[in-house]
Amino acid sequence: MGFGKKKAKAYDPLRPNQIGIKEAMGYMLGDAGNLFVLTYVSSFLKVFYTDVLLISPGNVATLFLVTRLWDAVNDPLWGGIVAKRPPGKDGKFRPYLKWIAVPVAVAQLLCFYNFTTIPKVGENPTFVLILAYVTYITFGMMYTGINVPFGSLASVITDDPEGRTLLSTFRSIGGGIGGAAPLLLAPFIIYSKKTDAVTGETISVANGKGMFTFAIAMCIMAIIFYLACYKSTKERVKSVHNPQVNIKDTYKSMFTSRPFVVLAITGILISGQLQFASLNQYLYKNYFENANLSVIGTIAQYLPMAIMILVTPALSKKFGKKEISSFGAMFAAIAAVATFLLRGTFKPHGDTYTIVVYMALLFIIGFGYSFVSITNWAVVADVIDYQYVKTGVKSESAIYAVYTFARKLGQTAADYGGLLLLEKFAHYNSEQMSNAGYVPGVSDRILTICTIIPAITYTLIWLLYKFAYPLTKEKLEPIYKEVREANEAIAKEEAAEETE
Repeated sequence: MGFGKKKAKAYDPLRPNQIGIKEAMGYMLGDAGNLFVLTYVSSFLKVFYTDVLLISPGNVATLFLVTRLWDAVNDPLWGGIVAKRPPGKDGKFRPYLKWIAVPVAVAQLLCFYNFTTIPKVGENPTFVLILAYVTYITFGMMYTGINVPFGSLASVITDDPEGRTLLSTFRSIGGGIGGAAPLLLAPFIIYSKKTDAVTGETISVANGKGMFTFAIAMCIMAIIFYLACYKSTKERVKSVHNPQVNIKDTYKSMFTSRPFVVLAITGILISGQLQFASLNQYLYKNYFENANLSVIGTIAQYLPMAIMILVTPALSKKFGKKEISSFGAMFAAIAAVATFLLRGTFKPHGDTYTIVVYMALLFIIGFGYSFVSITNWAVVADVIDYQYVKTGVKSESAIYAVYTFARKLGQTAADYGGLLLLEKFAHYNSEQMSNAGYVPGVSDRILTICTIIPAITYTLIWLLYKFAYPLTKEKLEPIYKEVREANEAIAKEEAAEETE
């Protein structure tokens, strides 16, 4: 809708760091690379652990909890490393896309290696569990090492508000490409068809070889897209050459900042809900008895986003990011609550009425959530600007690292809580359910879990955006102006130093 106009705009001296679609697309590739590996791990690794490695849901829950507790050290550590490193010839953040592309992709690949096939090692469940810990922790460390500088990169590509929205919009497109690819394609490769010995129904079971094969494909695609992002972007906003960052003071200022606190809490909820949605794999497999329904679920989630990407930048410019995010979150909350209330009418075994109604409600949730998703990273950049104006210190990577950790807290709560509910409330047994379809009681409780949590989460996201997040469109205008003037002063000072 408005993308073509960006390219045709004349140079505006009051907005010297404007960008066009070409560079926004380059930045988009980086998030596609991120999501190729992250979505595959987030959506299917727990199924790999329970149904291929035969680790109990309780042990998997503990694994996720321990590894995410390590992130409490890992994320701020990476944030400090990136914040203190002075910019080089390629900039401050871009080099990490080149350095860590291969390590993070290979780490993802190792997460899906079937250790039970190794003689002696595979016969010992403790060894298998230890190897699962090692590979998943390694993946988490490498992912943070590339995601923190990638996220921080947006704030130095441009300081232009419309450019920030453009980057956030195209990042959402990249996330949609990278996120949809494993969700749409993996089910056809990672599951095998089998006849249920009890019911005689054709069911889907996890295939370890297929899961590793698909991990190879995601590994290769991630590396290609990361390197393409590195080649296609430029850091225009000058970073301080000798950064004097007091990490303790920086983190203290964040937690006394209302915009950042609300951002962090919404990050926990947003990321938590996205992660919790991976439990739908058990719903499709053990309630509807058709794992390929996850493809339709993915379309219901991403198609609204693909549509709303065409209009969201214009709506954001006219009404403001806070305003349209709260509006969209309200729609998602209403549809999620309706899904929970209607669950009693949903029938198992792939009933047509159930599938149509359930997917229609997922589509409405996706429509509402798309406003939040598309503007989310522009909101992060706004909070970074707010903190800069408030403290006078540039700390993009430190803020982004803490926000990343907040999102991982959401993932931890979703994984740990969801898997405990799966084991303790639904009574899911790995050995029994990995080769079964619908099981009365167990499958019905899986349906309850997969509908009540989204209803609660989307309602909380709406309340926070509507009533707690303070950065309205009017409040951001003077912040943009002050940041632009400060960036120009830094650029002039460094230019003067270079001529001396």
